[in-house]
Amino acid sequence: MEKLYKNSENGLIEFFKREIGFSPPTTFSRRISASQTLVKQMDLYGKLNGHQGCVNTIEFNSTGDLLVSGSDDKQIIFWDWAAHKLKFLYPSGHLDNIFQARIMPFTDDRKIVTSSADCQVRLGEVLENGQVETKRLAKHQGRVHNLAVEPGSPYIFYSCGEDGFVQHYDLRSNSATKLFYCSSFTEDKQSSSNSIGLNAIVIDPRNPNYFAVGGADAYARVYDIRKYQLNASTKEGSPFNMFCPRHLIRTNDVHITALAYSNKSELLVSYNDELIYLFQKNLGLGPNPFASPPEDLQKLVEVQTYSGHRNSQTVKGVNFFGPNDEYVLSGSDCGHVFIWKKKGAELVRLMVGDRHIVNQLEPHPVIPVLATCGIEKSIKLWAPSSNVIKPLPENVLEIMEANKRGREDHSRVTLTPDVIMHVLRLHRRQAQVYIERRYNREDIESDEDVLDLDQVEVEYSLTEREVPLRQNQFFV
Repeated sequence: MEKLYKNSENGLIEFFKREIGFSPPTTFSRRISASQTLVKQMDLYGKLNGHQGCVNTIEFNSTGDLLVSGSDDKQIIFWDWAAHKLKFLYPSGHLDNIFQARIMPFTDDRKIVTSSADCQVRLGEVLENGQVETKRLAKHQGRVHNLAVEPGSPYIFYSCGEDGFVQHYDLRSNSATKLFYCSSFTEDKQSSSNSIGLNAIVIDPRNPNYFAVGGADAYARVYDIRKYQLNASTKEGSPFNMFCPRHLIRTNDVHITALAYSNKSELLVSYNDELIYLFQKNLGLGPNPFASPPEDLQKLVEVQTYSGHRNSQTVKGVNFFGPNDEYVLSGSDCGHVFIWKKKGAELVRLMVGDRHIVNQLEPHPVIPVLATCGIEKSIKLWAPSSNVIKPLPENVLEIMEANKRGREDHSRVTLTPDVIMHVLRLHRRQAQVYIERRYNREDIESDEDVLDLDQVEVEYSLTEREVPLRQNQFFV
């Protein structure tokens, strides 16, 4: 790693300061990891192969020596990522694609909580003999895309589902409590509100009493856990603050796919077929986005915007990168990893991360290493290992413009649920016929054949996943 440090901007000076004792190791590490030149030297460090389906979730443990992943194959894998080796795997017990896997803190990496398209939230516990016991903790009435673990707690975490409910878990009692359901907002106060599906939940690292959720509308809602009793409830939640770009207020055609908190309590919000926005904690709308007249909303401060990618076909994540969250990360439908400077939103790195779509990005907790995953079955590792400072690709403007046209030109055709399910059944039958034909070919084991087969499976799974998110809209 010292070689990487020496190659970075001002890295030699920082390295010299550290060697003669002028710069403490922690200060040295933080300064060097935030170097823009170091980010421009990010290159493919390796691949982790072992899953038999799309990889939907990745997370480093607290020390950064292990990586855990979950996949459409319903397996959880522990990796020695630095050695590019699979340590062990276990069947999660889920009946459908795994969407999230999180390591509980201070459990010696032995307790893993997972969520899935089968609506379940499960616990996997690694025993002393190396065996893994799994059990169901709770179930939503819709798919569960996201879990949020309370910082520093080996017991407490939350889930949110497409049923609109937020649930609270305490592993000391194996209890799961429905806190509330998230409802849509209407300007007509006499009109009854409807539950909205949720895709994302994150906890404020500076105050774990606060957590934000996002889903099938334009508003990121922040709640205070202290306002809710930890007993079974089916009541509507009451956010104490909300965030939304002013031009999306009162709109109905966007939804949130991912949220991330910075270490300064800034809230990063990624929208489907829209852009990524960074909100300072003091730029909220309050508990009701319609409380202020439209003319006052026009006075709201413009928030930092990150653009160039496209977030349409899948439920994509978003994240920060750097020791002080100096950068913003996102995948894209074009298969690239986008890295922007947080301040100013300058695009500083664009890397090909997947032959199809990049969905999730996970920074290492200590060193400038990044893991990504998407539609392919492998996990990619990135590190500042290049000997040259890599510029943006020559076709960067064409890539960004194509993504922009895709966002602006996508067409919506509203269909009934019966028609949507008919289309999904056709996709399933077409995929099955294609799979049978491919298995009859002698060269099924070739890499290109596997790629084609993956694409057919992906076309079906992506379409099916989008139905509840699009609120009965089928995109053509």
